[in-house]
Amino acid sequence: MSQHTPNELTKIFARDREVVTRLKASDAHFARLADEYHEVNRQVHRIEAETEAASDERFETLKKQRLKLLDELTAIVSHARTAA
Repeated sequence: MSQHTPNELTKIFARDREVVTRLKASDAHFARLADEYHEVNRQVHRIEAETEAASDERFETLKKQRLKLLDELTAIVSHARTAA
């Protein structure tokens, strides 16, 4: 998919790029959450762009999952930023 995918972590954490890079390299839990977020975000985008079919229930579940992952990632980045 060559088009821009909204809500990518690189855009969300643009000011914390160094922190995110460090966490991805040193924190396996953060790296796993980031990978999962990336995949869920891509699925949501494909459904929104109508390139992938899904029920309304599945779509809502994915959006909630994406938000939960983002909340976890944000908490970790925030903690790492203040600890640095």
